[in-house]
Amino acid sequence: MATIQYEKTEGNQLFPVFLKLNDLHTVLIGAGNVGLEKLTAIVSNSPKARVTVIAKEFLPEIHTLAAASKGVTVVQKPFADTDLDKADIVVAATNDNELNTYIRESAHERKLLVNVADKPELCDFYLGSIVQKGDLKLAISTNGKSPTVAKRLKEVLNESLPGELDITLQQMNELRNSLSGDFAYKVKRLNEVTSVLVDKRESNKKNLIWLIWGTIVLAIAITVYALWNKNPDFRTYIEGINPVFYYFLGAGFVFAMIDGAIGMSYGVTSTTFSLSMGITPAVASMGVHLSEVLSNGIAGWMHYHMGNINWKMFKMLVVAGIVGAFLGAVILSSLEQYSKYTKPVISVYTLILGIVILRKAFQIGRKRSGGKIKRIGLLGFGGGFIDAVGGGGWGSIVLSSLIAGGRHPLFSLGTVKLSRFFVAIVSSTTFMIMLMRNGTRWEPVAGLVIGSALASPIAARISNKLSAKTLMIAVAIIVIIVSINSIVKFLLKVL
Repeated sequence: MATIQYEKTEGNQLFPVFLKLNDLHTVLIGAGNVGLEKLTAIVSNSPKARVTVIAKEFLPEIHTLAAASKGVTVVQKPFADTDLDKADIVVAATNDNELNTYIRESAHERKLLVNVADKPELCDFYLGSIVQKGDLKLAISTNGKSPTVAKRLKEVLNESLPGELDITLQQMNELRNSLSGDFAYKVKRLNEVTSVLVDKRESNKKNLIWLIWGTIVLAIAITVYALWNKNPDFRTYIEGINPVFYYFLGAGFVFAMIDGAIGMSYGVTSTTFSLSMGITPAVASMGVHLSEVLSNGIAGWMHYHMGNINWKMFKMLVVAGIVGAFLGAVILSSLEQYSKYTKPVISVYTLILGIVILRKAFQIGRKRSGGKIKRIGLLGFGGGFIDAVGGGGWGSIVLSSLIAGGRHPLFSLGTVKLSRFFVAIVSSTTFMIMLMRNGTRWEPVAGLVIGSALASPIAARISNKLSAKTLMIAVAIIVIIVSINSIVKFLLKVL
């Protein structure tokens, strides 16, 4: 098995500089797709830049862009080193590696800085992804490691940074010009103003979130209070609800909060709790999967929106996972009458998952190594089957195997979340169809679904407040103790 080696670096050591290209002469060699990309980046950031484009062949878009930009000159001819005699900045964007190397050598002979497309080792500088809001301009650099990541960050910042930032800059400039006093006083005053703006923005955002959430809770409370006092049938119905519902309502809320903090363990904690409360494995698994449909659907959609889906891997995972989940749900439902025998088996499974979570807790921050996993379909089938039978484990099994097998963590997470949505739908639907024939205790199922839904708006906030390692260790210990207790009780009855 091949071992992936990572070169140790001390971070990005590039020095960021913003150039006044309008006052410099840029020579761009190459007029293909890469040349067009470079020219577009230059004129979009510096519309009055003086650029000479030299190439033997030109894309029509180059001529169109040159016609719209007064400072762009097009010269159709082979490159000669004398073309750099009056240059200040050089960009090599040809598909000829030897020519690019020659351009670089010619530029260095003249003490000129050069950028060579797709050859970070030959570059003196990089053209980063740019985010601009009026006079505010942010340049993103990945130290030449991944332009794709830089583009993704550009999209995120473009969407998240408001256009009104430019108005704020103009107002701050006016305030700065109006201030009197020494330099230290001006800096102090500007810091006070900007601090208030940031705090106010964050405060308004938090207040809006809690206002919406508080309104929802208050509306529910008023509705329940009104019905309780005005509708005797409603009061009778509420009083007649099995207390088990409220136990699982609270448990679902807590387990969803834990899952929001560490990104896993909802299935194993819910299943372990359900078994300890006397719920059969099939009903416990159904409750887990029903409550996970919405959360995984939202998470999957967000990853899809951010482009974090490996579609080839998704197709293999989701098809095999659905088949495995369906078979697992059918088998577990068919064995419902033998639940006293299946419970200890599931307890052994949750015990194993508890140990896995404990091991993961002590591996946080460590680099993983190993050959890239290739049997995606088999992994999806096994993960779906075991997840349906055991009431959880899709993330622990599938995601962990993909990352440990050399797959990209971000794309693995997005793909597993999206495929989990479809797998959860199939398994929960199968459980409902199979269990409806014999009647089902719906209190624990409804409690888990509603409890996790109530926790979802604030679960993500927990990740910023608690130590993931500490929480994972605590969860793992609880799961292990409860699972062992269930196994011991079963063995004592048998013996």
